[in-house]
This record gives sequence, C-alpha cells and structure tokens, in this order.
Amino acid sequence: MIKDFLAVGQIVGTHGVRGEMRINPWADSPEFLKQFKTLYYDAEGKNSVKVISSRPHGNIVLMKLEGIDTVEAASAMRNKRLYMRRSDANLADGVYFIEELVGCDVFDADDEGKRYGKISDVSETGANDVWHIMSDNEKEYLIPAIPSVVIDTDVKENRVLIRPMKGIFDDEN
Repeated sequence: MIKDFLAVGQIVGTHGVRGEMRINPWADSPEFLKQFKTLYYDAEGKNSVKVISSRPHGNIVLMKLEGIDTVEAASAMRNKRLYMRRSDANLADGVYFIEELVGCDVFDADDEGKRYGKISDVSETGANDVWHIMSDNEKEYLIPAIPSVVIDTDVKENRVLIRPMKGIFDDEN
C-alpha cells in the first residue's frame, strides 16, 4: 500500500557540539536523505522540521535539524525516527519502499487464483533481498526477490505476483 509518510531513518547519536546528529538511513544509500528540505517526527506528518544540512558520512548521515542547536538537544533526540513525505522524494516509476511492500498479498504469476500469503518482512542480505511470506496458516516462507521469481510488484494495488522456485511452497496445502 502506498503511504504518504515513510520512515527514512533513526537518530543514533550526536556529532560535534552544535546539534548535528548521526542518522542511520533506512534507504539504499545515505545519499538518498540529502534531497529532503523537510522531514517529520511522526508517521502522520503533523510535526515537521526543516533540514538545515545533510551529508553522507560513511554508511550514516550527519544531519542538522532546525531547533536542535546543542549536543544536549541532539542527544535528547536519540532513537527517534525521522519520516519523509513520499511526494517529496524523487523516485522513478515502479520504485517502492520496504515499508510499503510489507502487507502486500502474494499470488502465483501463472495462476492468480493461488494466493501464497502476505509479505510480513524483508531481509536485506547483500546479494538480493529476501521476502518473508506468511501464509494464512501462519507458516513463513522465504523467497529471493530476484527478477526470475518476482514477476510483478504493484504496491498501489497491494499485490505481488511471483513464480516461486521449485520446492518452496510444496508443503503448503
């Protein structure tokens, strides 16, 4: 399901004494967070904050937010999540977020009447993501998110079509 506001990272610490914070980005790259001028402290978009500066630093982002001017204020923000407005992101068509993928119904690409379950989680393994599919009888199946298995992903319609590898769902009745 397409969401208006999505979590993009978590504040994990401070950097320096002027309120800059270390953000663990929940994106493919720390560079992704550089595009935002406004972020939010909540998933409803009620509490916005202006981004003063944002720069990648290894696998994290160093960020300065409006109103956070001391190391003490930055430290008090530790463990808070930051959210973005989806419409503020420069995304190519067909790009979606893991948060939007979770909850999608999974069907067989060759027999759309055959439903395998819902995506319950996504593991990022390095080589490719692995989707966790929870069946209606509460059994979890793992599928690689590779082009030969994932045939179509439509988060707007909350629907994914897959062509599973042989043996993955053999015990599903």
